[in-house]
Amino acid sequence: MPSVSLDSERFRRRFDTFNKIGATERGGVNRPSLSDENKAARDTLVEWFREAGLEVRIDAMGNIFGRRDGTEGDATPVLFGSHIDSQYNGGRYDGVIGVLGGLEVIEAFNDAGVTTERPLEVVAWSNEEGVRFQPDMLGSGVYCDIFDLNYAYEREDKEGRRFGDELERIGYKGDVPCETDDIHCYFEMHVEQGPFLEQQDIPVAAVEGVFGFSWLNVTFEGQANHAGPTPMDMRHDAFVATADVTRAVRRITATEGTDLVGTVGSVDVWPNAINVIPETVEFTLDFRSYDDAVVDAAVEQIREGVAHAAEREGLEYEIEEIMRVDADPFDQDCIDTVVEAAETVGCEYTRLVSGAGHDANYLNKIAPTSMIFVPSVDGISHRESEFTEWDDIVTGTEVLLNAVQEKAAE
Repeated sequence: MPSVSLDSERFRRRFDTFNKIGATERGGVNRPSLSDENKAARDTLVEWFREAGLEVRIDAMGNIFGRRDGTEGDATPVLFGSHIDSQYNGGRYDGVIGVLGGLEVIEAFNDAGVTTERPLEVVAWSNEEGVRFQPDMLGSGVYCDIFDLNYAYEREDKEGRRFGDELERIGYKGDVPCETDDIHCYFEMHVEQGPFLEQQDIPVAAVEGVFGFSWLNVTFEGQANHAGPTPMDMRHDAFVATADVTRAVRRITATEGTDLVGTVGSVDVWPNAINVIPETVEFTLDFRSYDDAVVDAAVEQIREGVAHAAEREGLEYEIEEIMRVDADPFDQDCIDTVVEAAETVGCEYTRLVSGAGHDANYLNKIAPTSMIFVPSVDGISHRESEFTEWDDIVTGTEVLLNAVQEKAAE
């Protein structure tokens, strides 16, 4: 078989061109799901897919697939990709390297004149980030029958705009049903979004699974009053209770499990005035661990903490679990394939568990799945300063190429 190799200069040109779309002054990108910038990125990707000879299809959730036929026409495809939507003022690498790296893998086969036995498909999933429309991983979730299509269409952003309407507005509500296809396996290359690989000076990780997590939404209802004349013993301050819960999160994560992490990530305060006692605070909680029992214990403890904080401050409260995902071990054979691919490339590698959720979580429920991680400098992600060395991206993509080639020959 002819040698198949990447063209790193072509790959870099595409990466740089792509990240001019929605570029921010501080070196990041702003392409939240179904925004005008996200549409422009989709348009560019579809154009590049077609230039590479891929058959493009867009499903009812706006997931974009590019297919390269194999010699075995009825064989199930090897699927690989990631996402191209971003956080608000997010980084240039998150998701994008998995999609453009997947396209470069296709181009490498084209350059070598190699047709694999199985078809190859590159995918860009819709709304992975979940920053504009919650929950996250919505496109892959509908595809894998985790969410109902109408449920997805009814998701609203903070301005009340519906996902389905915005998908239609940008022209990406495809007429292909968003439903599970027969897939041989799925690979996703992604930045680590943590510090381990850089600290260990290792360019690649074979990802063995993903943390489970629980997302909670909490609302405290107190009483607004003037910040000056109201005595401290007569206050019902929703923000004081929120601060108590935030401290409880740190205490729980220090005692409940070595890998447990917890975050108060989003906080809305009303009336949000300098001279008014906060009446209402709505905030989110995020607990994660590779041990589901540890997550469950943390959630139970924080429920008690919320109740106690409300009682101390004389507040009403509501707490709702808005998302729960179990820890998800990946397919051992796919993990081994990534390891073997790294050995073929000749790069140092390790095995990791991901603390962040990915579309691969859901694909793992319908097909054998694994991921490839490359380092994040200083462990930074979801920020404009997110950075990965280009050599590491190329190495990760070479591992992806070899893993795909191996699976496409089965």
